[in-house]
Amino acid sequence: MRLVIAMMSHETNTFSTVPTPLSRFSRGNTHPVPLEGGEIIAAYKETGSAVGAFIELAEAEGAEMVLPLAAAAWPSGPVEDAAYQYMTDRICGAIEAGCDGILLQLHGAMVTESHEDGEGTLLARIRRMAPDIPLAISLDMHTNMYPAIIDNADIVAGYQTYPHVDVYETGLRVGRAFFQMIRGEVRPTMAWGNRPMLPHVMRQGSDDSPNREIQQLAKKMESDGALCASFFTGFPHADIRLAGSSAVVVTDGDQRLAEELRDQLLDLAWRERTKFVYQIEPLAESFARASVMVEDGPIVLLDHYDNAASGGSMDTMTVLKGILDAGLEDVAAFAICDPEAVQTMIAAGIGNEATVTLGGRADMPSIGRVGEPLRVAGTVRLISDGRFRNIGPMGKGVMNNMGPTVVLDTGKVEIIVISTQQEPNDFACFQSLGIDPRAKRYLMLKSRIHWRAGFKTIAKQVVDCAGVGGVHLGLRDA
Repeated sequence: MRLVIAMMSHETNTFSTVPTPLSRFSRGNTHPVPLEGGEIIAAYKETGSAVGAFIELAEAEGAEMVLPLAAAAWPSGPVEDAAYQYMTDRICGAIEAGCDGILLQLHGAMVTESHEDGEGTLLARIRRMAPDIPLAISLDMHTNMYPAIIDNADIVAGYQTYPHVDVYETGLRVGRAFFQMIRGEVRPTMAWGNRPMLPHVMRQGSDDSPNREIQQLAKKMESDGALCASFFTGFPHADIRLAGSSAVVVTDGDQRLAEELRDQLLDLAWRERTKFVYQIEPLAESFARASVMVEDGPIVLLDHYDNAASGGSMDTMTVLKGILDAGLEDVAAFAICDPEAVQTMIAAGIGNEATVTLGGRADMPSIGRVGEPLRVAGTVRLISDGRFRNIGPMGKGVMNNMGPTVVLDTGKVEIIVISTQQEPNDFACFQSLGIDPRAKRYLMLKSRIHWRAGFKTIAKQVVDCAGVGGVHLGLRDA
């Protein structure tokens, strides 16, 4: 049995100022192009990824594996056409060479310069060259579902947790159903539908109602016999036709049951839709609350409008400026993305004083704001290549690459300055830089929900800090 296994993952924020060339998809890699072949085995085997699960299952089946591409990028603006062409050509070339099955780790919210449904466009192309080859895909919970995805795949399943700590488990769910199909043990049939909702990302956590109850229902459906059941909250930061919530249920040859279960998921979400609305607290009130909290720490300050996992540039300074102006002490801030400032501080050297113009390099036309840099002085405490491997539970074992990285210590705040965007979802993002986040009174995190994967168990309090950034929707928050 010859299988094509690949990854092409990007969540596109059409309002983001961050470009998405091919080099962005080499995340965790030191090369300018995504991994391929044996490099993928070395990077993803025995990791918390869907590709890792696919590899494990394929090896257990004694299958021959062809791995043309493993490409993943943090959310950003529309994918450049040249990058999309390169990635899809690699995948389709491997399929055209001949295979008995296809397993893909996709995202479900990829928008390119020319296509608002990057995944569906790829799958339609695959089906034109391989109309009868079994094809199964894993998707992110933030999928914006399009008909072409369902029309051209045999099995579809999405993550059931946010933060996404079940990426590997989703690969197992998809892969096991796929191999049952290959062996003729099941005949997958799918039903999908959507509802006109754009849940605010800050209200999509699977620890929170209503998504907690919706995902519990999906899991119960699978335990009761559905092959896969998925509710997709959707990704609201995309100005495309079908942005929003959807559901997909896969059953063994029972289309009517698949439709009934799909409607149960969608109806529950629709009934509870008001719980997906996020109430914003003015930033001054957030800082006032944080400054009088009596906990020893860490108190998490979420700079949630500028997080990498939703397409933020990670260079807006509003929240960090507020922290500095308020005189908060014993703070670790992750992170400001400013490669120019990093180079200035590297030139200054470890242990030396440096004054830099930090952040604010990107304008934000979608919200009518210009970049506002901040002059910051401190001591260069550490210089790093920015590479670290996740401890887990999210993406366990997966390599990350922040690019050249510096820790600038103002005396009260340790500011981590990086060269390419990185979501703070794992202890290792601090520990790799010699900082113990448990020992800090405050942690400023440019994150929304994914921070919970690495830091929820140590957070004594959480304060949402509504600054500015490319995740400010470009639409009215409601």
